[in-house]
Amino acid sequence: MDVNIEKIYELYFMQVYSFVMTLVKNPDIAEEITQNTFFKAMQSSFKHREEASELTWLCTIAKNLYIDEYRKRKKSSPFSSSDDIADDSSFEEKLENKESSYQIHCILHTLEEPYKEVFHLRLFGELPFKTIGAIFGRSESWARITYHRAKIKIRERLDNNDE
Repeated sequence: MDVNIEKIYELYFMQVYSFVMTLVKNPDIAEEITQNTFFKAMQSSFKHREEASELTWLCTIAKNLYIDEYRKRKKSSPFSSSDDIADDSSFEEKLENKESSYQIHCILHTLEEPYKEVFHLRLFGELPFKTIGAIFGRSESWARITYHRAKIKIRERLDNNDE
């Protein structure tokens, strides 16, 4: 397979970087993980599963590198958190004040997988459902349903906290 590395880098760098930023919320760490993603992809001669797009394949590499990096840094200095919360029409009112935002983040932290990651990728990463499904090796419909169920779980827990 004849691959133009520069072309792939130019096409996908910002998308992979944006994806990683949703995970780490730190530009320096995100840039490092993104660079390592392309380096790792280059080492494997850009061979990926044919049923996955190049972007999905690169995001999967980035996600795995993020997990490795997170484990390395977890004990010494956890990733910085961000006060910036992306908009989602159903959570707009709750996210307007810091206390509600804090509660949502606490609830999100306790959510079980895959709800936690799917919600995070959709709301904070602003990834389309099709891409989220591909990252998990599932369908777009699966990603939509999982996201919807995560929102329901968060709402239920918010309602229980308000009582």
